Amino acid sequence: MTINIGFIGPGIMGRPMALNLMKGGHKLWAYARRPETLHPLTEAGAIACATAAEVAKHADVIFTMVSDTPDVESVIFGEHGVAPGIIKAARSGSVIVDMSTISPTATKVFAERLAKQGVDMLDAPVSGGETGAINATLSIMVGGKTKVFERIKPLFEYMGKNIVHIGDHGAGQVAKACNQIVVAVTIEAVAEALTFARKNGADPAKVREALMGGFAGSKIMEVHGKRMLGNDFKPGFKVGLHQKDMRIVMETAHQLGVALPATALVTQHLNALMGTGDTDLDSAAVVKVIQRMSGMGGD
Repeated sequence: MTINIGFIGPGIMGRPMALNLMKGGHKLWAYARRPETLHPLTEAGAIACATAAEVAKHADVIFTMVSDTPDVESVIFGEHGVAPGIIKAARSGSVIVDMSTISPTATKVFAERLAKQGVDMLDAPVSGGETGAINATLSIMVGGKTKVFERIKPLFEYMGKNIVHIGDHGAGQVAKACNQIVVAVTIEAVAEALTFARKNGADPAKVREALMGGFAGSKIMEVHGKRMLGNDFKPGFKVGLHQKDMRIVMETAHQLGVALPATALVTQHLNALMGTGDTDLDSAAVVKVIQRMSGMGGD
């Protein structure tokens, strides 16, 4: 069955995700703050819209993939946002699926506001980076009503392989925060280990090779460790975005009174990279901070 789909935020991740949805034979309306980013979608048959509200007038399921919590609030509830568009078009049964990485607390509030207007919402942040988005192998962590999740799951299957319904509204964002904690702290550990090897005169490439075959082996050691060895920080996931995610983690931890000491440390190292103008590097560049602190340059 063909579904009318809306997609807001076709950036580095969103664009291939939207294209994969279209491969399922569904009709797609799209909106972007920078219209030029829509070209790959319109070339594939998508319809460009001037506002998020216009997307909502046509689509039964609207996906959002934007940068931060205020951006989600704006595209959903703003004057020209999704919710006003749904109400104006009187489209009953509409579902908003937010695949951004934002505050779990705010997500719950957004879902409550939409429910009062008769609109369902799922929070469905992803992990897997641009490669996962292109190859439709993303891990998708979903919060919201079970019935709504089951309805949308076939669409998720066009974008990802590991699709898990975590629980009620906000639970998907909680799972993504947990993902970012593990990723960030592991990047820190790999950076420290390779710096320790180098400072001791051991070949860090050989050390990494040895560690990859043991209990310390991980995807982070494989991918980010290689980046660190080659001083190759072309972004897969930018420092600026990772720092934003860690800010959300720490803000939520403060609200709940949860101690996250290792997370706080790596957040400060990401802050340091922001301060030195390395916002657009891959977050594997954390190794540069460790090297500088160890008297090894890091530039």
